Amino acid sequence: MTPEPTAEISSVSTAFTEAFGRRPDGVWAAPGRVNVIGEHTDYNDGFVLPMALPHGVRAAAGRSRHARVRVLSLQEPGAPVTVELDARPGDVTGWAAYVAGVVWSLRTAGYDVGGVDLAVDGDVPAGAGLSSSAALECSVACALNELFGLGIEPVDLARLAQRAENDFVGMPCGVMDQMASVNCREGHVLFLDTRSMVTEQVPFDPASRGRTLLVIDTHAPHRLVDGEYAKRRAACEAAAATLGVAALRDVALDELDTALARLDDATQRRRVRHVVSENARVEDVVRTLRTGELDEIGPLLTASHASLRDDYEVTVGELDTAVEAALSAGALGARMTGGGFGGCVIALVPRDRADTVVEAVRAAFSDAGYAEPSAFTAVPAPGARRLF
Repeated sequence: MTPEPTAEISSVSTAFTEAFGRRPDGVWAAPGRVNVIGEHTDYNDGFVLPMALPHGVRAAAGRSRHARVRVLSLQEPGAPVTVELDARPGDVTGWAAYVAGVVWSLRTAGYDVGGVDLAVDGDVPAGAGLSSSAALECSVACALNELFGLGIEPVDLARLAQRAENDFVGMPCGVMDQMASVNCREGHVLFLDTRSMVTEQVPFDPASRGRTLLVIDTHAPHRLVDGEYAKRRAACEAAAATLGVAALRDVALDELDTALARLDDATQRRRVRHVVSENARVEDVVRTLRTGELDEIGPLLTASHASLRDDYEVTVGELDTAVEAALSAGALGARMTGGGFGGCVIALVPRDRADTVVEAVRAAFSDAGYAEPSAFTAVPAPGARRLF
């Protein structure tokens, strides 16, 4: 017996029917993510530890006899955007570029993707650093993979979605966001080696230990994030070249001082120190979670934030204020998450202190003249899948 669709499925399915005059062939979903630890390591062939969020993007899709892509978003007013199947980078701008980029990535990789109609709907907070773009890309990629019988395995699908963002949209992100959106499992964090693409599903259930993982959205506008992100990636690549390694992943923690001494550029030294120490922190967190000692990851989260603030220089006042207030109010550890320059902070807190921590952050923001933040509890959710 086919289950009744949820309200979220019905909403996007109805929008599809109203726009295109027929029912969709199915509805697919992909989640946003929050990164527990491992920031700016993925494009350095390093380690990351994301988890999927209950928030995501749903894509109602149906094959079309027309050689084009038509897509509408419930978050964007107006008629569906029409994109030719042979659209190239630069031909499409705005939110629809992420959809067009997935089609372009699949087709240029040799996959036979034809005309398709899509309606998308999402509830990942935009601009919060929770990978709303990856959720959009991966929901569309999963829909196309099944609609056209492409048979693409999850890791390859994530890489193709990443290529859409890198080469079509023009954002030089690593592969973590797409891998998390496609491959995460409910009740787990995803330990990913971004070089080998080997993954491990590590159980993560703070609630069973009387703990809560808060996501605090600072609502700080991203400031120069695209150009600054690219600058940091370039600095890492230049430092790796000077050190004679394929990527900063190849510099071990016990070799860090020697490596830093070989770099003349002070900025590069700071970037390298962050990446190498952050990789070590990811491995330490994973080892700790395997033993079930959840509270012991708190200081590692806080150390990660300090490194991102001082060495990678991607925090802003709102992020630092949120971390400081959360720690002062009893958080066991806190850090910015995502690319930085705005976005969110995570805080591991005793469950009975969660409200106190949120109120402390709000009070600190009010005192600093910042916009009021919001918060929610992060629960490890499943990855991309067909809903209906």
